[in-house]
Amino acid sequence: MKKYLWDITGIILGTLLLAVSFNMFLIPNKIAAGGISGLGVILYHLYEIPVSLTVFVLNVPLFLLAWIILGWKFVVHSLAGAILLPFMLELTAFVPVLTDDLLLSSVFGGIGVGIGLGLVFRSRGSTGGTAIVAQLINHFFGFSSGQSLVAADLAIIIAAGFIFHPEVALFALLSIFVSSKVIDFVQEGYSFSKAAIIISDKKGDVISEKILSELGRGATFLEGRGAYSGKHKGIILCVVSQSEVTHLKNIVKEIDPTAFVIMSNVGEVLGEGFSRIQ
Repeated sequence: MKKYLWDITGIILGTLLLAVSFNMFLIPNKIAAGGISGLGVILYHLYEIPVSLTVFVLNVPLFLLAWIILGWKFVVHSLAGAILLPFMLELTAFVPVLTDDLLLSSVFGGIGVGIGLGLVFRSRGSTGGTAIVAQLINHFFGFSSGQSLVAADLAIIIAAGFIFHPEVALFALLSIFVSSKVIDFVQEGYSFSKAAIIISDKKGDVISEKILSELGRGATFLEGRGAYSGKHKGIILCVVSQSEVTHLKNIVKEIDPTAFVIMSNVGEVLGEGFSRIQ
């Protein structure tokens, strides 16, 4: 129940932020950044149809098709966000328009949309729309979900370019790019951690003991064999914080100066000593 309440709270906050971003930046500046909401922006400026109405009306048949073809489980995970988004769009219709600059609107609108969608996705939800269209295209025509989603969004952006102005379509693409990066940031977090792979012929045990005693970090032994020499190689895998990298290098250098060390950035680390799995 606690996890369920956290998920609902995340979907509510995410759809609220989505709605504010649309009403404050994207809708008034005709930035149709893909999705059914993007189509709603087009219809709003052509026929003054509220974006919330477009989102709600078009989601209904999509959900019915998804229920019939993809199953009820897919629909249940998307239903809360799809119902809340049009409600939030109406609830926040009063928010002031902060700027009429297309660049600022596309960037900050993209950031707001990215954070909002990231919260919804982290809460195991969805806002329906082109995400459902992508799944249906995947089911009927075999295209990947990613390709289908891009195609559906691009079709709406191209339509906006013809109806409004090509420049608006370019800013819509910029907004999508910004929001996609922000979604990744919200879902994966920004970690200052580094993963180290240490390959040492003889002194792997000593290195791992030092890592444990001086850094307080665990390590995992992997079995390896040199492709050229055919000899057994001791491989240590460990994850440390950014501030511990220099100390780790000094440990390896002190014990085995000939060791082969690979350092790489880690997007997110979950587990003991780092973030808890949510």
